[in-house]
Amino acid sequence: QVRLVESGGGLVQPGGSLRLSCEASGFTVGSSAMGWFRQAPGKGREFVVAINWSGITTNLAESVKGRFTISRDNAKNTVLLQMNGLKPEDTAVYYCAARVIRTVAAGTTEAFYDYWGQGTQVTVSS
Repeated sequence: QVRLVESGGGLVQPGGSLRLSCEASGFTVGSSAMGWFRQAPGKGREFVVAINWSGITTNLAESVKGRFTISRDNAKNTVLLQMNGLKPEDTAVYYCAARVIRTVAAGTTEAFYDYWGQGTQVTVSS
């Protein structure tokens, strides 16, 4: 059974950092495309960052370039989202997503992914 569990969210001041984790089970993170999306209050879910199965290809939303980084810890079957220079507009529920059928792409759309986590809240406020 495929499962994704996010953790690491919380309250942080503007300019601060957080690292989100997505622990996967039921499949191998190192063989799958993985992505992070977010949903702010009153808005739709939007793409943040993705990495393809090989790790060669990554995509980032323009709004987070230079601040957010995606990586994988294959030994722990976990995907990480390092968020630096956080801004109030980064406040949202962050979701981890997985596409377990191997593809070369690092998808940027919700339809690309097969499985989703339950989300973790990130609040950026002074």
